[in-house]
Amino acid sequence: MSSVVEEFGGWLTDFLPGDYYENYRTYRWDLALRRDYQRAAYEAGWLQPTWPREHGGRLLGLRDAMEVRLEAALRSAPKLPNIAGPNVAAPGIRWFGTAEQVDRLLVPLLRGDEWWALGMSEPEAGSDFAGLRTRAERDGDVFRVTGHKIWTTQAHQSYWCTLYVRTDPEAPKHRGISCLILDLHSPGVRIEPIRMASISDETFCEVFLDDVEVPATNLLGPLHGGWNVAMSSLHHERQMIWIMNWVEIQRGLEAARGARDPDVYAELGSLLADAEALRATGYRALNNELAGRPSPEADISKLLGSVTLQRVWELAAAARGPGSAEDPDLLFERQDALAATIYGGTSEIQRNIIAERLLGLPKG
Repeated sequence: MSSVVEEFGGWLTDFLPGDYYENYRTYRWDLALRRDYQRAAYEAGWLQPTWPREHGGRLLGLRDAMEVRLEAALRSAPKLPNIAGPNVAAPGIRWFGTAEQVDRLLVPLLRGDEWWALGMSEPEAGSDFAGLRTRAERDGDVFRVTGHKIWTTQAHQSYWCTLYVRTDPEAPKHRGISCLILDLHSPGVRIEPIRMASISDETFCEVFLDDVEVPATNLLGPLHGGWNVAMSSLHHERQMIWIMNWVEIQRGLEAARGARDPDVYAELGSLLADAEALRATGYRALNNELAGRPSPEADISKLLGSVTLQRVWELAAAARGPGSAEDPDLLFERQDALAATIYGGTSEIQRNIIAERLLGLPKG
């Protein structure tokens, strides 16, 4: 274990309540604790380890930062209450924002004082981000926005939204998109939470936009350059997703180990191999990034991790037998795993990307 990981581990031990693991079922939903954790991690430099101290980091190298994130996941550190903010919106603002945008928005976001939503998916486009139809037209000092977003996590609790809109309808799909920073309290914005089938504090929402005025100064990145803003922001998220999935897979595998059914053991062996393949793929992606090489592993690890996570918790239920239906914790894990093949890019989209961009197969 590196000295950096030891330092983080000691800090985490000091932060967590003494009975944290004994009462984890309660603490995992403790919003006050999770808010305090985000603020403390920001102040201690563990929130974004590769960034400078004023932005919640310690200027760590990529390898040390990944080990810190793995340690946090393995130790079941409190989940950030608004994951989209620090993990997706913050990188976009830091890399593409103007000096004024960074100065006004980044620290409140990282501290958790202001929550953020991601205005990407739409009913007509599904997971085809390039197919979005929400329109924004420049009118003097503002953009006028009309459209409809869906699956916008925590929009009803968020102050801001990185809103992706079509600003050039004549351009090819990927090139006519811009990113606007939307105040979700603006006139013309209506937010409707979507009823969830499982216990979750990450509620999906629909966001309706009716002639909403967004100041032109709220353009994030270049005009018509929203595709690059989105892809750069999501790259950071996918680095986090494989770690989160791998740790959850380990917990699921542990829950399935007590089975005596030979069929369960056969599937267990397959999933153990997939879990190690996922970890190896994550490290290979890191090595490529350190070497400055293209890294197709992000799409592979997203697909492999999502599918494996679902299979693991279904196996854990099979190993438990009929009693699994009466175990609320196991039911939650199975339901929660269903979202893995949707968030961060659906498995269907990942398969298309792998087929077309990595394997060179023709489009269907």
